[in-house]
Amino acid sequence: MSKEKTYLKWYNKVGYGSGDVAGNVVYALLTSFVMIYLTDTIGMNAGIVGTLIAVSKIFDGITDVFFGTLIDKTHTKLGKARPWMLYGFIGCAVTLVGVFAIPVSMGSFAQYAWFFISYTLLNSVFYTANNIAYSALTALVTKNSKERVQMGSYRFIFAFATSLLIQSVTFKFVDMMGGGANGWRTVAIIYAVIGLIVNTISSLSVKELSDEELAEGEEVQSQEQKYSFIEAFKLLINNKYYVMIACTYILQQLYSAMIGVGTYYAKYVLADENMFGVFAWFINIPLILALIFTPAILQKWNGMYKLNKYSYMIATLGRLLVAVAGYMGNIPLMLAFTALAALGQGPWQGDMNAVIASCSEYTWLTKHKRVDGIMYSCTSLGVKIGGGLGTAIVGLLLDFSGFKGTLTVQPDSAINMLHIMYLIVPFVLDLIITLILSKMNVEKANAYLKKELGISENETVVESQN
Repeated sequence: MSKEKTYLKWYNKVGYGSGDVAGNVVYALLTSFVMIYLTDTIGMNAGIVGTLIAVSKIFDGITDVFFGTLIDKTHTKLGKARPWMLYGFIGCAVTLVGVFAIPVSMGSFAQYAWFFISYTLLNSVFYTANNIAYSALTALVTKNSKERVQMGSYRFIFAFATSLLIQSVTFKFVDMMGGGANGWRTVAIIYAVIGLIVNTISSLSVKELSDEELAEGEEVQSQEQKYSFIEAFKLLINNKYYVMIACTYILQQLYSAMIGVGTYYAKYVLADENMFGVFAWFINIPLILALIFTPAILQKWNGMYKLNKYSYMIATLGRLLVAVAGYMGNIPLMLAFTALAALGQGPWQGDMNAVIASCSEYTWLTKHKRVDGIMYSCTSLGVKIGGGLGTAIVGLLLDFSGFKGTLTVQPDSAINMLHIMYLIVPFVLDLIITLILSKMNVEKANAYLKKELGISENETVVESQN
Protein backbone atom coordinates (compact mmCIF):
# COMPACT_ATOMS: atom_id res chain seq x y z
CA MET A 1 0.00 0.00 0.00
CA SER A 2 1.59 3.30 -1.07
CA LYS A 3 1.89 6.10 1.43
CA GLU A 4 -0.27 9.16 0.73
CA LYS A 5 1.58 12.36 -0.14
CA THR A 6 1.40 15.07 2.53
CA TYR A 7 0.70 18.70 1.70
CA LEU A 8 0.43 20.58 5.00
CA LYS A 9 2.68 21.55 7.89
CA TRP A 10 1.35 21.60 11.44
CA TYR A 11 1.00 25.39 11.36
CA ASN A 12 -1.14 25.20 8.20
CA LYS A 13 -3.56 22.87 9.99
CA VAL A 14 -3.64 25.00 13.13
CA GLY A 15 -4.01 28.19 11.07
CA TYR A 16 -6.88 26.68 9.11
CA GLY A 17 -8.57 25.42 12.26
CA SER A 18 -8.41 28.84 13.91
CA GLY A 19 -10.88 30.07 11.30
CA ASP A 20 -13.70 28.53 13.31
CA VAL A 21 -12.98 31.04 16.06
CA ALA A 22 -14.46 33.58 13.66
CA GLY A 23 -17.32 31.32 12.61
CA ASN A 24 -18.31 30.60 16.19
CA VAL A 25 -18.09 34.19 17.26
CA VAL A 26 -21.11 34.51 14.98
CA TYR A 27 -22.73 31.13 15.54
CA ALA A 28 -22.38 30.80 19.33
CA LEU A 29 -23.54 34.34 19.96
CA LEU A 30 -26.60 33.87 17.75
CA THR A 31 -27.70 30.41 18.87
CA SER A 32 -27.10 30.95 22.58
CA PHE A 33 -27.97 34.58 23.16
CA VAL A 34 -29.92 36.29 20.37
CA MET A 35 -33.32 35.12 21.59
CA ILE A 36 -32.82 36.02 25.24
CA TYR A 37 -31.34 39.39 24.16
CA LEU A 38 -34.38 40.14 22.03
CA THR A 39 -37.00 39.00 24.56
CA ASP A 40 -35.49 40.03 27.91
CA THR A 41 -33.49 43.15 26.91
CA ILE A 42 -35.29 44.66 23.90
CA GLY A 43 -38.71 43.35 24.99
CA MET A 44 -39.68 41.71 21.69
CA ASN A 45 -42.31 39.01 21.46
CA ALA A 46 -40.70 35.55 21.19
CA GLY A 47 -43.36 34.30 18.76
CA ILE A 48 -42.92 37.22 16.35
CA VAL A 49 -39.13 36.86 16.45
CA GLY A 50 -39.48 33.15 15.77
CA THR A 51 -41.74 33.83 12.80
CA LEU A 52 -39.31 36.38 11.33
CA ILE A 53 -36.44 33.92 11.65
CA ALA A 54 -38.52 31.21 9.98
CA VAL A 55 -39.34 33.55 7.06
CA SER A 56 -35.65 34.44 6.78
CA LYS A 57 -34.84 30.77 6.17
CA ILE A 58 -36.66 30.91 2.80
CA PHE A 59 -33.58 32.59 1.31
CA ASP A 60 -31.03 30.24 2.80
CA GLY A 61 -31.31 27.15 0.62
CA ILE A 62 -31.06 29.27 -2.53
CA THR A 63 -27.98 31.21 -1.45
CA ASP A 64 -26.16 28.07 -0.27
CA VAL A 65 -26.16 26.44 -3.70
CA PHE A 66 -25.63 29.84 -5.38
CA PHE A 67 -22.41 30.59 -3.47
CA GLY A 68 -21.26 26.99 -3.77
CA THR A 69 -21.56 27.29 -7.55
CA LEU A 70 -19.70 30.63 -7.55
CA ILE A 71 -16.82 29.13 -5.56
CA ASP A 72 -16.48 26.24 -8.02
CA LYS A 73 -16.28 28.75 -10.89
CA THR A 74 -13.94 31.26 -9.18
CA HIS A 75 -10.35 31.63 -10.46
CA THR A 76 -8.12 34.15 -8.65
CA LYS A 77 -4.55 34.38 -7.38
CA LEU A 78 -5.89 33.49 -3.92
CA GLY A 79 -7.67 30.46 -5.37
CA LYS A 80 -11.33 29.53 -5.51
CA ALA A 81 -12.48 29.57 -1.88
CA ARG A 82 -10.14 31.89 0.00
CA PRO A 83 -11.43 35.17 -1.53
CA TRP A 84 -14.97 34.33 -0.44
CA MET A 85 -13.80 33.34 3.03
CA LEU A 86 -11.66 36.44 3.42
CA TYR A 87 -14.08 39.10 2.24
CA GLY A 88 -17.30 37.41 3.31
CA PHE A 89 -16.50 37.87 6.98
CA ILE A 90 -16.35 41.66 6.65
CA GLY A 91 -20.10 41.55 6.01
CA CYS A 92 -20.51 39.03 8.84
CA ALA A 93 -18.86 41.41 11.29
CA VAL A 94 -21.02 44.39 10.28
CA THR A 95 -24.33 42.53 10.32
CA LEU A 96 -23.53 40.69 13.57
CA VAL A 97 -23.18 44.05 15.26
CA GLY A 98 -26.41 45.13 13.55
CA VAL A 99 -28.35 42.22 15.10
CA PHE A 100 -27.20 43.22 18.60
CA ALA A 101 -27.50 46.97 18.10
CA ILE A 102 -31.27 47.43 17.79
CA PRO A 103 -32.10 50.98 19.00
CA VAL A 104 -34.36 50.85 22.05
CA SER A 105 -35.87 54.21 21.09
CA MET A 106 -37.33 52.82 17.86
CA GLY A 107 -40.93 51.83 17.50
CA SER A 108 -41.77 48.11 17.63
CA PHE A 109 -42.28 47.73 13.86
CA ALA A 110 -38.94 49.42 13.11
CA GLN A 111 -37.17 47.18 15.63
CA TYR A 112 -38.55 44.02 14.07
CA ALA A 113 -37.61 45.30 10.58
CA TRP A 114 -34.09 46.19 11.76
CA PHE A 115 -33.62 42.71 13.21
CA PHE A 116 -35.04 40.91 10.17
CA ILE A 117 -32.84 42.76 7.66
CA SER A 118 -29.66 42.38 9.73
CA TYR A 119 -30.31 38.72 10.53
CA THR A 120 -31.17 37.80 6.94
CA LEU A 121 -28.11 39.52 5.45
CA LEU A 122 -25.88 37.89 8.07
CA ASN A 123 -27.17 34.36 7.52
CA SER A 124 -28.24 34.26 3.89
CA VAL A 125 -25.41 36.27 2.32
CA PHE A 126 -22.24 36.89 4.30
CA TYR A 127 -22.10 33.85 6.59
CA THR A 128 -22.98 31.64 3.62
CA ALA A 129 -20.11 32.93 1.48
CA ASN A 130 -17.63 32.70 4.34
CA ASN A 131 -18.63 29.32 5.74
CA ILE A 132 -18.98 27.39 2.47
CA ALA A 133 -15.62 28.69 1.32
CA TYR A 134 -14.01 27.79 4.65
CA SER A 135 -15.38 24.25 4.54
CA ALA A 136 -14.46 23.76 0.87
CA LEU A 137 -10.80 24.50 1.62
CA THR A 138 -10.54 21.01 3.12
CA ALA A 139 -10.71 19.52 -0.37
CA LEU A 140 -8.73 22.29 -2.07
CA VAL A 141 -5.54 22.53 0.01
CA THR A 142 -4.79 18.79 0.35
CA LYS A 143 -5.66 15.46 -1.27
CA ASN A 144 -4.50 13.50 1.76
CA SER A 145 -7.48 11.94 3.60
CA LYS A 146 -5.67 11.88 6.96
CA GLU A 147 -4.80 15.56 6.66
CA ARG A 148 -8.45 16.32 5.92
CA VAL A 149 -9.48 14.57 9.12
CA GLN A 150 -6.78 16.44 11.04
CA MET A 151 -7.99 19.74 9.58
CA GLY A 152 -11.49 18.92 10.73
CA SER A 153 -10.27 18.03 14.20
CA TYR A 154 -8.28 21.26 14.57
CA ARG A 155 -11.20 23.20 13.20
CA PHE A 156 -13.73 21.89 15.68
CA ILE A 157 -11.34 22.09 18.63
CA PHE A 158 -11.20 25.82 17.95
CA ALA A 159 -14.97 25.88 17.36
CA PHE A 160 -15.89 24.23 20.65
CA ALA A 161 -13.25 26.17 22.61
CA THR A 162 -14.71 29.40 21.22
CA SER A 163 -18.26 28.30 22.00
CA LEU A 164 -17.18 27.37 25.52
CA LEU A 165 -15.60 30.77 26.07
CA ILE A 166 -18.53 32.73 24.66
CA GLN A 167 -21.16 30.69 26.50
CA SER A 168 -19.20 30.97 29.76
CA VAL A 169 -18.42 34.69 29.83
CA THR A 170 -21.00 36.54 27.73
CA PHE A 171 -23.57 37.24 30.45
CA LYS A 172 -20.84 38.57 32.77
CA PHE A 173 -19.13 40.39 29.88
CA VAL A 174 -22.37 42.22 29.02
CA ASP A 175 -22.70 43.28 32.67
CA MET A 176 -19.08 44.52 32.66
CA MET A 177 -19.87 46.62 29.57
CA GLY A 178 -22.72 48.34 31.39
CA GLY A 179 -25.53 45.86 30.83
CA GLY A 180 -28.72 46.41 28.89
CA ALA A 181 -28.83 47.13 25.16
CA ASN A 182 -25.60 49.16 25.25
CA GLY A 183 -23.75 46.29 26.92
CA TRP A 184 -24.90 43.80 24.27
CA ARG A 185 -23.92 46.16 21.44
CA THR A 186 -20.42 46.71 22.86
CA VAL A 187 -19.84 42.98 23.35
CA ALA A 188 -21.00 42.27 19.77
CA ILE A 189 -18.55 44.87 18.41
CA ILE A 190 -15.65 43.33 20.35
CA TYR A 191 -16.54 39.81 19.21
CA ALA A 192 -16.89 40.97 15.58
CA VAL A 193 -13.45 42.61 15.58
CA ILE A 194 -11.84 39.50 17.07
CA GLY A 195 -13.56 37.35 14.44
CA LEU A 196 -12.41 39.62 11.62
CA ILE A 197 -8.78 39.44 12.70
CA VAL A 198 -8.72 35.66 13.19
CA ASN A 199 -10.59 34.97 9.94
CA THR A 200 -8.01 37.00 8.00
CA ILE A 201 -5.13 35.10 9.58
CA SER A 202 -6.82 31.75 8.92
CA SER A 203 -7.57 32.46 5.25
CA LEU A 204 -3.94 33.40 4.62
CA SER A 205 -2.46 30.44 6.53
CA VAL A 206 -3.11 27.88 3.79
CA LYS A 207 -2.61 27.85 0.02
CA GLU A 208 -4.97 26.20 -2.41
CA LEU A 209 -3.59 23.65 -4.83
CA SER A 210 -3.74 24.50 -8.50
CA ASP A 211 -5.94 22.54 -10.88
CA GLU A 212 -2.78 20.88 -12.20
CA GLU A 213 -1.69 19.87 -8.68
CA LEU A 214 -5.12 18.51 -7.90
CA ALA A 215 -5.00 16.37 -11.04
CA GLU A 216 -1.36 15.30 -10.73
CA GLY A 217 -0.83 11.53 -10.70
CA GLU A 218 -4.51 10.72 -10.51
CA GLU A 219 -7.37 9.60 -12.69
CA VAL A 220 -8.27 12.65 -14.74
CA GLN A 221 -11.08 13.61 -17.02
CA SER A 222 -10.11 16.81 -18.82
CA GLN A 223 -13.40 18.48 -19.21
CA GLU A 224 -14.32 22.08 -18.47
CA GLN A 225 -16.77 22.50 -15.64
CA LYS A 226 -19.91 23.97 -17.15
CA TYR A 227 -23.15 23.41 -15.34
CA SER A 228 -26.03 25.65 -14.48
CA PHE A 229 -27.51 26.41 -11.07
CA ILE A 230 -30.27 23.87 -11.74
CA GLU A 231 -27.78 21.20 -12.83
CA ALA A 232 -25.73 21.82 -9.69
CA PHE A 233 -28.82 21.39 -7.55
CA LYS A 234 -29.64 18.12 -9.32
CA LEU A 235 -26.10 16.84 -8.71
CA LEU A 236 -26.61 17.41 -5.00
CA ILE A 237 -30.02 15.84 -4.56
CA ASN A 238 -29.02 12.83 -6.67
CA ASN A 239 -26.21 12.10 -4.23
CA LYS A 240 -27.93 10.24 -1.39
CA TYR A 241 -24.94 10.76 0.90
CA TYR A 242 -25.14 14.53 0.45
CA VAL A 243 -28.81 14.36 1.46
CA MET A 244 -27.89 12.29 4.53
CA ILE A 245 -25.11 14.68 5.54
CA ALA A 246 -27.30 17.75 4.99
CA CYS A 247 -30.10 16.22 7.08
CA THR A 248 -27.63 15.25 9.81
CA TYR A 249 -26.15 18.72 9.89
CA ILE A 250 -29.59 20.35 10.04
CA LEU A 251 -30.60 18.05 12.91
CA GLN A 252 -27.36 18.85 14.74
CA GLN A 253 -28.04 22.57 14.47
CA LEU A 254 -31.60 22.03 15.68
CA TYR A 255 -30.00 20.19 18.58
CA SER A 256 -27.66 23.12 19.26
CA ALA A 257 -30.58 25.55 19.20
CA MET A 258 -32.40 23.43 21.77
CA ILE A 259 -29.27 23.28 23.94
CA GLY A 260 -29.26 27.08 23.59
CA VAL A 261 -32.54 27.03 25.53
CA GLY A 262 -30.19 26.42 28.43
CA THR A 263 -29.96 30.21 28.85
CA TYR A 264 -33.66 30.22 29.75
CA TYR A 265 -33.47 26.87 31.58
CA ALA A 266 -30.67 28.14 33.82
CA LYS A 267 -32.37 31.46 34.51
CA TYR A 268 -35.95 30.33 35.09
CA VAL A 269 -35.69 26.64 36.13
CA LEU A 270 -32.34 26.52 37.96
CA ALA A 271 -32.69 30.15 39.12
CA ASP A 272 -29.08 30.96 38.17
CA GLU A 273 -28.34 32.17 34.62
CA ASN A 274 -24.62 31.55 35.16
CA MET A 275 -25.30 27.79 35.31
CA PHE A 276 -25.51 27.96 31.52
CA GLY A 277 -21.78 28.59 31.51
CA VAL A 278 -21.20 25.59 33.80
CA PHE A 279 -23.09 23.29 31.44
CA ALA A 280 -21.02 24.74 28.58
CA TRP A 281 -17.88 23.35 30.21
CA PHE A 282 -19.40 19.87 30.48
CA ILE A 283 -20.36 20.03 26.78
CA ASN A 284 -17.31 21.56 25.15
CA ILE A 285 -14.43 20.00 27.09
CA PRO A 286 -15.52 16.39 26.26
CA LEU A 287 -16.06 17.45 22.63
CA ILE A 288 -12.52 18.82 22.48
CA LEU A 289 -11.08 15.65 24.06
CA ALA A 290 -12.96 13.49 21.55
CA LEU A 291 -11.62 15.57 18.68
CA ILE A 292 -8.03 15.19 19.91
CA PHE A 293 -8.26 11.41 19.81
CA THR A 294 -10.42 11.06 16.67
CA PRO A 295 -7.53 10.91 14.11
CA ALA A 296 -5.79 8.13 16.06
CA ILE A 297 -8.98 6.11 16.43
CA LEU A 298 -9.77 6.51 12.74
CA GLN A 299 -6.33 5.23 11.80
CA LYS A 300 -6.77 2.21 14.06
CA TRP A 301 -10.28 1.44 12.78
CA ASN A 302 -9.30 2.23 9.17
CA GLY A 303 -12.47 4.17 8.39
CA MET A 304 -15.03 6.71 9.58
CA TYR A 305 -18.31 4.81 9.33
CA LYS A 306 -18.08 2.59 12.43
CA LEU A 307 -16.71 5.34 14.65
CA ASN A 308 -19.47 7.78 13.70
CA LYS A 309 -22.23 5.23 14.18
CA TYR A 310 -21.11 3.79 17.51
CA SER A 311 -20.06 7.09 19.06
CA TYR A 312 -23.47 8.61 18.34
CA MET A 313 -25.11 5.64 20.02
CA ILE A 314 -23.23 6.71 23.15
CA ALA A 315 -24.37 10.31 22.61
CA THR A 316 -28.01 9.22 22.36
CA LEU A 317 -27.78 7.20 25.57
CA GLY A 318 -26.16 10.17 27.29
CA ARG A 319 -28.98 12.54 26.33
CA LEU A 320 -31.59 10.04 27.50
CA LEU A 321 -29.90 9.94 30.90
CA VAL A 322 -29.69 13.76 30.99
CA ALA A 323 -33.47 13.87 30.58
CA VAL A 324 -33.98 11.38 33.41
CA ALA A 325 -31.62 13.29 35.72
CA GLY A 326 -33.26 16.60 34.77
CA TYR A 327 -36.73 15.46 35.74
CA MET A 328 -35.21 14.08 38.98
CA GLY A 329 -33.75 17.53 39.64
CA ASN A 330 -30.25 16.08 40.08
CA ILE A 331 -27.85 18.68 38.64
CA PRO A 332 -24.59 16.71 39.23
CA LEU A 333 -26.00 13.75 37.28
CA MET A 334 -27.21 16.09 34.54
CA LEU A 335 -23.69 17.46 34.19
CA ALA A 336 -22.09 13.99 34.13
CA PHE A 337 -24.45 12.63 31.47
CA THR A 338 -24.14 15.87 29.46
CA ALA A 339 -20.40 15.18 29.29
CA LEU A 340 -21.04 11.58 28.16
CA ALA A 341 -23.34 12.76 25.36
CA ALA A 342 -20.83 15.36 24.20
CA LEU A 343 -18.03 12.79 24.18
CA GLY A 344 -20.10 10.64 21.83
CA GLN A 345 -20.82 13.55 19.49
CA GLY A 346 -17.17 14.54 19.11
CA PRO A 347 -15.84 12.09 16.48
CA TRP A 348 -18.42 13.07 13.84
CA GLN A 349 -17.45 16.72 14.26
CA GLY A 350 -13.81 15.81 13.66
CA ASP A 351 -14.22 13.67 10.55
CA MET A 352 -17.28 15.33 9.00
CA ASN A 353 -15.28 17.34 6.46
CA ALA A 354 -13.49 14.18 5.36
CA VAL A 355 -16.87 12.45 4.93
CA ILE A 356 -18.08 15.37 2.79
CA ALA A 357 -14.91 15.11 0.68
CA SER A 358 -15.73 11.42 0.15
CA CYS A 359 -19.27 12.45 -0.73
CA SER A 360 -17.89 14.80 -3.40
CA GLU A 361 -15.78 11.95 -4.73
CA TYR A 362 -18.93 9.82 -4.92
CA THR A 363 -20.50 12.43 -7.23
CA TRP A 364 -17.46 12.27 -9.52
CA LEU A 365 -17.51 8.48 -9.59
CA THR A 366 -21.21 8.41 -10.47
CA LYS A 367 -21.73 11.65 -12.45
CA HIS A 368 -18.19 12.64 -13.54
CA LYS A 369 -18.58 16.16 -12.18
CA ARG A 370 -16.36 17.87 -9.62
CA VAL A 371 -18.49 19.88 -7.17
CA ASP A 372 -16.38 20.58 -4.07
CA GLY A 373 -17.72 24.06 -3.37
CA ILE A 374 -21.34 23.06 -3.86
CA MET A 375 -20.89 19.86 -1.86
CA TYR A 376 -19.73 21.81 1.19
CA SER A 377 -22.89 23.90 1.00
CA CYS A 378 -24.41 21.28 3.32
CA THR A 379 -22.40 22.76 6.20
CA SER A 380 -23.66 26.32 5.70
CA LEU A 381 -27.15 25.08 4.83
CA GLY A 382 -27.21 23.02 8.01
CA VAL A 383 -26.01 25.86 10.21
CA LYS A 384 -28.49 28.35 8.83
CA ILE A 385 -31.58 26.22 8.26
CA GLY A 386 -31.07 24.00 11.30
CA GLY A 387 -29.86 26.73 13.62
CA GLY A 388 -32.28 29.31 12.25
CA LEU A 389 -35.33 27.09 12.35
CA GLY A 390 -34.24 25.85 15.76
CA THR A 391 -34.16 29.41 17.07
CA ALA A 392 -37.49 30.11 15.36
CA ILE A 393 -39.08 27.03 16.92
CA VAL A 394 -37.73 28.04 20.33
CA GLY A 395 -39.37 31.44 19.99
CA LEU A 396 -42.69 30.06 18.80
CA LEU A 397 -42.83 27.39 21.52
CA LEU A 398 -41.94 29.91 24.22
CA ASP A 399 -44.70 32.23 23.03
CA PHE A 400 -47.15 29.30 22.83
CA SER A 401 -46.32 28.32 26.42
CA GLY A 402 -47.09 31.79 27.74
CA PHE A 403 -43.50 32.93 28.28
CA LYS A 404 -42.92 36.68 28.61
CA GLY A 405 -39.44 38.13 28.94
CA THR A 406 -40.71 40.99 31.08
CA LEU A 407 -41.83 38.59 33.84
CA THR A 408 -39.50 37.65 36.68
CA VAL A 409 -41.40 34.44 37.41
CA GLN A 410 -42.72 32.45 34.44
CA PRO A 411 -46.00 30.45 34.41
CA ASP A 412 -45.93 26.67 34.94
CA SER A 413 -46.75 26.12 31.26
CA ALA A 414 -43.55 27.94 30.26
CA ILE A 415 -41.46 25.97 32.77
CA ASN A 416 -42.87 22.69 31.45
CA MET A 417 -42.05 23.75 27.90
CA LEU A 418 -38.45 24.54 28.92
CA HIS A 419 -38.13 21.01 30.29
CA ILE A 420 -39.39 19.53 27.02
CA MET A 421 -37.13 21.65 24.81
CA TYR A 422 -33.97 21.26 26.89
CA LEU A 423 -34.36 17.64 28.01
CA ILE A 424 -36.60 15.64 25.66
CA VAL A 425 -36.06 17.16 22.20
CA PRO A 426 -32.22 16.81 22.19
CA PHE A 427 -32.55 13.09 22.95
CA VAL A 428 -34.99 12.58 20.08
CA LEU A 429 -32.73 14.50 17.66
CA ASP A 430 -29.67 12.43 18.65
CA LEU A 431 -31.65 9.23 18.10
CA ILE A 432 -32.61 10.28 14.56
CA ILE A 433 -29.00 11.29 13.77
CA THR A 434 -27.79 7.87 14.93
CA LEU A 435 -30.21 6.16 12.55
CA ILE A 436 -28.97 8.29 9.63
CA LEU A 437 -25.29 7.67 10.43
CA SER A 438 -25.95 3.95 10.47
CA LYS A 439 -26.74 4.23 6.73
CA MET A 440 -23.94 6.65 5.77
CA ASN A 441 -21.20 4.28 4.58
CA VAL A 442 -19.92 6.40 1.68
CA GLU A 443 -16.42 4.91 2.04
CA LYS A 444 -17.70 1.45 1.17
CA ALA A 445 -19.71 2.83 -1.76
CA ASN A 446 -16.65 4.63 -3.18
CA ALA A 447 -14.45 1.56 -2.81
CA TYR A 448 -16.99 -0.50 -4.77
CA LEU A 449 -17.27 2.12 -7.54
CA LYS A 450 -13.50 2.43 -7.86
CA LYS A 451 -13.20 -1.32 -8.17
CA GLU A 452 -15.80 -1.27 -10.94
CA LEU A 453 -13.92 1.53 -12.73
CA GLY A 454 -10.50 -0.09 -12.26
CA ILE A 455 -9.20 2.73 -10.04
CA SER A 456 -6.87 2.11 -7.09
CA GLU A 457 -8.77 2.31 -3.81
CA ASN A 458 -6.17 4.73 -2.36
CA GLU A 459 -6.56 7.26 -5.17
CA THR A 460 -8.59 10.39 -4.63
CA VAL A 461 -10.33 10.94 -7.93
CA VAL A 462 -10.04 14.49 -9.23
CA GLU A 463 -11.39 16.08 -12.34
CA SER A 464 -9.33 18.77 -13.97
CA GLN A 465 -10.81 22.16 -14.78
CA ASN A 466 -9.75 24.38 -17.60
